[in-house]
Amino acid sequence: MNNKYGLEWILGEEKSLTLLARAIDPRQPSMMTDVVKLLSAICIVGEENTLEKVLEAITTAGEQRNISRFHSIAAGLRDHSVQLQVACMQLINALVTSPDDLDFRLHIRNEFMRCGLKEILPHLNTIKNEALDIQLKVFEEHKEEDMIEFSHHVFNMVLNMVKDTEAEGYFLSILQHLMLIRNDYFVRPQYFKIIEECISQIVLHRSGTDPDFTYRKRLEVDFSHLLGKTFFFSSFCHKSFGAITVGVSAHGSAQENTLPPSSGLHQVQPTPPGCGPPPLPPPPPPPPPPPPLPSFSSSGVPPPPPPIGFGGAHWSPPPHTLPYGMKPKKEFKPQITMKRLNWSKIRPHEMSENCFWVVAAEDRFENAGLLAKLSLTFGNQKMGKFLFNEADEKKSIRKRIKELKVLDPKIAQNLSIFLGSFRMPYQEIKRMILEMDEEQLTEPMIQNLVKHLPEQEQLNALACFRNEYSSLSEPEQFGIVMSGVKRLRPRLNALLFKLQFEEQVNNIKPDIMAVNAACEEIKKSKSFSRMLELVLFMGNYLNSGSRNAQSYGFDLSSLCKLKDTKSVDQKTTLLLFVAEVCEEKFPEIIRFTDDLQHVEKASRVSAENLEKNLKQMERQLQQLEKDLETFPPAEETHDKFVTKMSISFLTVTAHYQKLVIMHSNMGLLYQNLVEYFVIDSKKTTVEEFFTDISNFRSMFMQAVKENVKRREAEEKQRRVKMAKEKAEREKLERQQKKKRLLEMNAENDETGVMDSLLEALQSGAAFRDRRKRAPRPKDVRQSLSPGSQRPILKSCNHENLKAPLERSRSRQNINFNSTRAPVAKELNYETEPHSSTTRSKVSGKREPHAGPSNRDKESELAGCPAKGESDVEALLARLRAL
Repeated sequence: MNNKYGLEWILGEEKSLTLLARAIDPRQPSMMTDVVKLLSAICIVGEENTLEKVLEAITTAGEQRNISRFHSIAAGLRDHSVQLQVACMQLINALVTSPDDLDFRLHIRNEFMRCGLKEILPHLNTIKNEALDIQLKVFEEHKEEDMIEFSHHVFNMVLNMVKDTEAEGYFLSILQHLMLIRNDYFVRPQYFKIIEECISQIVLHRSGTDPDFTYRKRLEVDFSHLLGKTFFFSSFCHKSFGAITVGVSAHGSAQENTLPPSSGLHQVQPTPPGCGPPPLPPPPPPPPPPPPLPSFSSSGVPPPPPPIGFGGAHWSPPPHTLPYGMKPKKEFKPQITMKRLNWSKIRPHEMSENCFWVVAAEDRFENAGLLAKLSLTFGNQKMGKFLFNEADEKKSIRKRIKELKVLDPKIAQNLSIFLGSFRMPYQEIKRMILEMDEEQLTEPMIQNLVKHLPEQEQLNALACFRNEYSSLSEPEQFGIVMSGVKRLRPRLNALLFKLQFEEQVNNIKPDIMAVNAACEEIKKSKSFSRMLELVLFMGNYLNSGSRNAQSYGFDLSSLCKLKDTKSVDQKTTLLLFVAEVCEEKFPEIIRFTDDLQHVEKASRVSAENLEKNLKQMERQLQQLEKDLETFPPAEETHDKFVTKMSISFLTVTAHYQKLVIMHSNMGLLYQNLVEYFVIDSKKTTVEEFFTDISNFRSMFMQAVKENVKRREAEEKQRRVKMAKEKAEREKLERQQKKKRLLEMNAENDETGVMDSLLEALQSGAAFRDRRKRAPRPKDVRQSLSPGSQRPILKSCNHENLKAPLERSRSRQNINFNSTRAPVAKELNYETEPHSSTTRSKVSGKREPHAGPSNRDKESELAGCPAKGESDVEALLARLRAL
């Protein structure tokens, strides 16, 4: 393999790489050292798919041994042989730096870290060996470059995802909130850790379901057993209620059938609340009919219940002899119905001789004051009304509902509702109408009064019942009071017109002014005129050879049809094309959208409605003038209708004349406009004309915005295409360099190829040109030649390090050991003390940019090789210079 032909044969042999990978055995340090060096050289000089073959061979060897594929390489780094450690680091650098894809490089590096490289690096940094320091420095620098590129790539991807969308504002807000995290070296990482964990739990779901809240799984809860229980208890309640109803009905029927017929029963007073049947046990549900008393069981007929509260009776007759010498309880007869106390009675025969209730003497508490207080506190006044006899109740109903004599029931009902909403004395309402009191007579009140007021004939008929005022219903009483106002309805109509006139003027005047302003804007706008000229020019060119060719003008309603004319590729329209031409060549035309400010408001104005409103105002003014001329003399001193309305008539007429003049001026302006643009005013109304102009203005503004978005999208695609082409060119250049490295001139010695490659790997020259250049501050790294290398500093105590945060510290909380999150969560290189220390020292070796670019500096170095450089390094430098 130390010559061109041998190396080509090894690369072409199918099983050669597999045999080499199987020879990676930490138990044989010497053999493993040579094997990993050969694989490192093959990785950097092979074809495009050579790296895949090497990784496949290493993977196959690991599977055969039932270990991870990079386990043996990590074990070699733990060996005490420095040469083996250097060789393993060379192979790691060759595998990590060879792929062109950033994600692939991150994936391989993370896999090495998970296999133990993260724990081994602190130990390797303590070893003082120049060759090992070079490999560690190459590893750190490439890791730094990939991290910078990855961070820029992720940020740009997220920014492009949310750009020009509704999510852009929320993304910016998130970044602003992140800026508010406390600026503390030790606390800030904990904040970001918590935030990162929250975002992970929101975005990454264990179930793998869509996190969209509108498509979440429904909460399924089984309520069938509850529904079954509810149905059972509902059925039981219905049955129990039916049984109780039947029992109560049977009990009442039995009482009615046992009462003897007597004329005295008709004079029985209503049962007082305290009076009731003798103490009988309440029937349980369902209650059976009351059983016959034991003393009358032989007769076969149940005894009648005791009489219910006859007049003058203060003591209820006992149904039978009370045991233990107990006396019947006093029967109370309150004047009103009382609230009931829900208790369970104890029957006398259930008591024993020594029972408390036998000797209880509650009569000692009887007191008139106490009874009165009970009645006041627990008396039910509403229910007490039903204790009156039927005659009194019917009498009160007849008193409340008075018979209508003149008014229709529906009119009376509506008028009664109206009067109930204001609750004013009728004479006060009459006074306000006579005095034309605009402060108290509001517009809604007058509208309702005009709506529900009876006709004048009915008012005149009600005037005949003036002597029966007290016996009439409230609506008719109001009609009698209003019948004393002469010409009541004209008064109300005139007052309503006066109150509504200002509102009508405020509705009509802005519409007229909007149309006038829009007419003047369209006619005076030079930008709009140039737009019409541009459309006319393009239209004649497009219509050449047709019946619409060589047109001298076009109907302005055709402007909205520009969006209907599609391009050949169906990707744009004539409207978008016109907007693009105006942006590129005629930017002054775009200003016509600013000139036509009142067109949108004018498009909502209906000339027909304006004319109707003005005619209605004219009729109302004429009617008011006629009423003032024919109004009879005032009979009452506070009748101020003629005085106030005469003054108001002059003011209203003046405002109306101004509106008429403005409306006439609007008609002249619109007529001049339609004549100016040759529009048929009979076919096109004011509303239709301004609607067409307003729609075209809106569509043109939208077309300008769409063109801006399209240009931004095209620019983005162009940048992506250029970046892709640049990547392809760089990839092709690297492949050509590999070929030229193997295809050396026949004049040169074709032996020692592998020795030269190994020397380039050991010095780090093979990795210099393989780093990705990501956007970063302009600086130039020092040459990686052996003479310029500095030993990597040993790790220091991270706890005592309190230097200010640098740009490279912004990624210190990304966890390498996490396998749950995406690649970004595996990039925690700086949580260990040695890594941050190493990076600080590596970054300290950089030189600021002072003139030439990186590529120019490398070319300069290639043209003037240092004395310590070998011939292979000079050859690589010349290849880079190409």
